[in-house]
Amino acid sequence: MKSTFISREHNDVKFTLEFSAEEFEKAVIKAYQANKGKFSVDGFRKGKAPRTLIERHYGEDVFFEDAINDLFSQNYFNALDELNINVVDRPNADFSEIKKGEGFTVTITVTAYPEFEVKDYKGVEIAKVENAVTDEDVDKELEALQKRNARMVLAERAAKEGDTVLIDYAGFVGEEQFEGGTAERQPLKLGSNTFIPGFEEQLIGCSAGEEKDVKVTFPEEYHSEDLSGKEAVFKCKIHEVKEEELPELNDEFAKDVSEFDTLEELKKDKKEKLEKSAQERAVNEMKNAVLEKIYEANDIEIPQVMIEDEIDGMIQEFDQQLRYQGMSLDQYFQYLGKEPKDFREELREDATKKTKTRMLISAIADAEKLEAPQEDIDKEFELMAAQYKMEVEQIKSMLGSDNFALLEKDIKMRKAVDFAYDNAVIK
Repeated sequence: MKSTFISREHNDVKFTLEFSAEEFEKAVIKAYQANKGKFSVDGFRKGKAPRTLIERHYGEDVFFEDAINDLFSQNYFNALDELNINVVDRPNADFSEIKKGEGFTVTITVTAYPEFEVKDYKGVEIAKVENAVTDEDVDKELEALQKRNARMVLAERAAKEGDTVLIDYAGFVGEEQFEGGTAERQPLKLGSNTFIPGFEEQLIGCSAGEEKDVKVTFPEEYHSEDLSGKEAVFKCKIHEVKEEELPELNDEFAKDVSEFDTLEELKKDKKEKLEKSAQERAVNEMKNAVLEKIYEANDIEIPQVMIEDEIDGMIQEFDQQLRYQGMSLDQYFQYLGKEPKDFREELREDATKKTKTRMLISAIADAEKLEAPQEDIDKEFELMAAQYKMEVEQIKSMLGSDNFALLEKDIKMRKAVDFAYDNAVIK
């Protein structure tokens, strides 16, 4: 087989594969051996008829298609390597006239990965980002810790916002009780906005043992068409009113909720963790600012197929998120009255930016010859094992060998982002 590069216009590459008569004949013999059992010829058991008789009976080109497919599949990717072509789409193949005993030529047109040289990725000027941590931030952390360790106690008073009430309720539209609108001893935190708008507010001021008619109007976009937009009355009975009792912030509290002996030690630890998190956020913001500047400085003609693939991936990820919430993509489109093609167009700009940014980061990694040595890969496995509380070998087995290359590429990409950030001018 001989491969010959013809031309490249923008991202469309054209080249040829030339197969000799000898190569074609060997492929036809191979196709005959593999398929002869499929043909029936009078006087011969299936699989025993000579090739010449099968060709005479079914046509001399009977084995051509399988032979051509075999030659193409065996040699196409070798030709890509030989000609140094990185494709991003399926090829279009145009075959010359194919005759018995003669060679043939395949002219291939395929979309290739763009050729470009990333520029202006060193010395990018960005503004310094500083996220200060205040005493108020630390106090909020401690308050959240208090709330997580609060206990619910009976309140001998009327309910107020933030309390949890234990209620029975039955819902009516007119005189008719509707399905799904009844519950007994249902806990409800007032102010949580988990019930129909206007419901929770009407229970504020109610006490244990009291009965209350709660009047509401169902939203127009309510999931049940029978109830959407309708007025309803919920007959409620309040059994209990409970409030959060927060533990006192003192040394005993610190001992109960942490490994520290004093409240001051706990505060110091919270502040250090907040400062570390704030610094990480600041660095990530500055890295994103660097990437944005590099994005603006480089103009790349991106093949549409790459953008379409990115949109496909974004839709697939969104579909998975919806399924976790118990909704399908079709239901989502129906609920919003949206067409799938319109949804794709809404994603196009973001998909284009993601694709181009990824290409630029990869180009920086190549330009700086960044590598992912085995020690980096091993460290990544150790981090994943710690995160998922598994053994390293289990993680490797779950990923499989096919994903090792993706992990290696991911490490290089992160190094490229770090390189651009480390070489930025921060003002």
